[in-house]
Amino acid sequence: MSINQSGWRPTSPEANTGNVPASVTGNKALMLEEALIFEIGDAHSTGVDFAAPSPPRGEGRGEGKPSNAAPGTAPHPTLSPKGRGLSRLGNLSRTAPIGLPGLSEPETVRHYTRLSRQNYGIDLGFFPLGSCTMKHNPRLNEKMARLPGFSDVHPLQPVDTVQGALEVIHQLAHWLVTLTGMTSVAMSPKAGAHGELCGILAIRAALEAKGEGARKIILVPESAHGTNPATAAFAGYSVEDIPATAEGRVDTAALKARLGPDVAGVMITNPNTCGLFERDMREISDAVHAAGGFVYCDGANFNAIVGRVRPGDLGIDAMHINLHKTFSTPHGGGGPGSGPVVFSEALTPYAPLPFVENQDGQFVLVEEETAGEHHAGSFGRMVAFHGQMGMFTRALTYILSHGADGLRQVSEDAVLNANYILRSLDDTLDAPFGPSGPCMHEALFSDSGLAAGFSTIDIAKGLIDEGFHPMTMYFPLVVHGAMLVEPTETESKAALDQFIAALRSVAERAKAGDPSLKTAPHFAPRARLDETLAARKPVLVWKDPAPLAQAAE
Repeated sequence: MSINQSGWRPTSPEANTGNVPASVTGNKALMLEEALIFEIGDAHSTGVDFAAPSPPRGEGRGEGKPSNAAPGTAPHPTLSPKGRGLSRLGNLSRTAPIGLPGLSEPETVRHYTRLSRQNYGIDLGFFPLGSCTMKHNPRLNEKMARLPGFSDVHPLQPVDTVQGALEVIHQLAHWLVTLTGMTSVAMSPKAGAHGELCGILAIRAALEAKGEGARKIILVPESAHGTNPATAAFAGYSVEDIPATAEGRVDTAALKARLGPDVAGVMITNPNTCGLFERDMREISDAVHAAGGFVYCDGANFNAIVGRVRPGDLGIDAMHINLHKTFSTPHGGGGPGSGPVVFSEALTPYAPLPFVENQDGQFVLVEEETAGEHHAGSFGRMVAFHGQMGMFTRALTYILSHGADGLRQVSEDAVLNANYILRSLDDTLDAPFGPSGPCMHEALFSDSGLAAGFSTIDIAKGLIDEGFHPMTMYFPLVVHGAMLVEPTETESKAALDQFIAALRSVAERAKAGDPSLKTAPHFAPRARLDETLAARKPVLVWKDPAPLAQAAE
């Protein structure tokens, strides 16, 4: 593989099959090779013409030119001579080139369009990431979120100009409380972990109000999401693990034995990270309450039980809901997200402000409360402003368009699809909790039974060649070489059958010790990376390579 004079690198010939030579360009039909933007652009050119800037205020004509500028020439439009600014930035203006590449508009558009063609997304195919609910989001929800008045609302607008937006928040809050069987909801948390913090802060406020602030232990089962112990520690609590049983659920006896006057509460993910419903949830809640603690439930997997189970009936005191998972918002890449938290009657007085209230037909933001009102013991605010309007609009549209029967079908189809994958592959892949009964929304497999030297990463890379994004790998930690598959409720049987066939084929190759699997993927735009080296020594800054040596004539 050679590098041409522009620094552009063709793809590796190993991506070719048979005797077909690599293309001169590196392109493979409509899959176009694309260099780095620094290799395409030139720091000394630009696709835009700038007018020469005026001299800085207070200086004579021409005093802003660099000392080496030719007579009559304008200074560099973005540099300042000897630290003097050509704008109001003063001595904060930069004095050297920034090194960004200059591209014309066609070059820029083509670059990012070509890169986008190498992305995998839910609009291209099945996304089996477990514990993420990467499902199709109805376009109706996107249309509603882009309506004027929602898409351009500003948090500092007068309340009487945002009545429609406040009504959306109020209606959504009503349905979240109804669906969960809880008493109130805080709409301001921005994501799941932020919602966890909201719930734990409310628990702390409630304990302090009772004079029990000395309770400093939060119990977290092994089957909980990893953010749970991190959140408890961030809030100032010590975390103690509760083991799981052989069937992947909370060891209820071990949890009960640890309860005492130093325990503030427990954080349980239900359904848990093994894709299983915690059948003893009511018993656990009663035991924690009897010991004076509170129960926080991680509701990230609420889509598996929505319309069928009300967490309030299970004795839950606080639970966050990922609107971007259960109720439709584009998910991934760090956002956007929204994590409202529902509260029991016991924790409602300590919930955060503000909240929306209908006062004689007028929607208002209640930002302060006094003794005797709903949130008399509120721990304060989570954020400066109320929430994320696009997430609220999408979620309410999703709920209203599905209705009660539709939401119930969402959870039923999600669970049906996961069990279809589990039972279709448990003769090929090890399903550690398969014998204990059906799963919920996720099917969990391990790497047990693969040939020596083969592991989960090889199966994941093989799936890329089959045209699928890999499933969640090595999580949950309680299963060695875990492979967590979540089909969601939006996939058809035909789509699942295709994925099952692909995963079965790759798994059988791994069990047979197929050496070609160790170098997969072969058909992706890039071959397998050294992920350990990339993590330990990441190259985060592009540097212009040294000029290539001239070949001898």
